[in-house]
Amino acid sequence: MTSRRPCILARTLARVLLALFASALVFTGCASSPRPFGGADMTGPSRQLLLVSAESWDASSGELRRFERAEAGGQWTAVGGPVFVNLGRNGLGWGRGLHGLALGSGPVKREGDGRAPAGLFELGPGFAYDPDEAGPVRLPLLKADENLLCVDGTESRYYNQIVQKNSVAAPDWQSAEDMRRADGQYRLGALVLHNMDPVVPGGGSCIFLHIWRDRGMATSGCTSMAPEDMLELLRWLDAERAPVLAQLPRLELERYAASWRLPELRP
Repeated sequence: MTSRRPCILARTLARVLLALFASALVFTGCASSPRPFGGADMTGPSRQLLLVSAESWDASSGELRRFERAEAGGQWTAVGGPVFVNLGRNGLGWGRGLHGLALGSGPVKREGDGRAPAGLFELGPGFAYDPDEAGPVRLPLLKADENLLCVDGTESRYYNQIVQKNSVAAPDWQSAEDMRRADGQYRLGALVLHNMDPVVPGGGSCIFLHIWRDRGMATSGCTSMAPEDMLELLRWLDAERAPVLAQLPRLELERYAASWRLPELRP
């Protein structure tokens, strides 16, 4: 089975290079043989894993753990300890990612529902207000300046895309997120590749790992954490190791851990 991972990585790198020349940024998947939805080998090519577990579908917080392995298909080894994260204000809902669509009961992620996406997702580029603060990183890194937007208007052809607004000749969106937020939540972060292959209007947009406003302050659908944890995570992630995010309520995690080859959670 052909992996989608090299295709998405190559496209993402190309978009980042275009960004250096003030071109529009579009992060989407590309055609290839699909992975089996909910089946085996879901994490096969990956050598870095972020595992977020929540107590229930409606939980607005959880724990993030990092794992790595020396080779694809090998045994996962924990890196550091668990990190407290904020989730969506209404908890989790099945997203659109490597697992496909909803795999069972539970809410389904929609635009504006206040839920963070559940499932298995690839990670895209990182972003920073000041690349020097991010320091040495092994992800493509976007400079989140006043010109960078993520479009969340469902009517737009740029829906769920990161764009340089001054390079779009005919903007058609009614709503978009400024990536240079005044509250500093996007000072450091990374893009989660949710609802991108294909992009489905209304399926949810602009999903990130980013800095929290405070512990226990839920998000609109992202996964947020303390600034020092986000910085450590951003410096650890390596695009060449095909990192993925598995984010699930605990019961769903137990259900899919074996087929997705996820590590066992220990107290």
